[in-house]
Amino acid sequence: MTSLIAVLAAQPRGGFDMTFLIMIIAIFAIMYFFMIRPQQKRQKEIQKFRNSLEPGMEVVTAGGVHGTIKQVDDAKGTVTLEVASGVKIEVEKTHIFANAAATQQAR
Repeated sequence: MTSLIAVLAAQPRGGFDMTFLIMIIAIFAIMYFFMIRPQQKRQKEIQKFRNSLEPGMEVVTAGGVHGTIKQVDDAKGTVTLEVASGVKIEVEKTHIFANAAATQQAR
């Protein structure tokens, strides 16, 4: 009789395990607060910077090109940079990543 009770007690129980659900929720919460939320904050800051671009600012592009903004065309989403005296290039606004003056001060 005691062996029958031991066998029945050792069988896995069917049904829903609440600890599994709590662990899954905890993993998603950790991922949100340590990965997703900071990335969204950085993206908002970059977008705010790109919207504030104006002629005369010194900027750095994604390719590492330093230049001074001469014209901003919001309709086309482009920026005209002067990279040397008389040399102007047109760059997508989304490829402007940093304010050159702020990067030089950080060094």
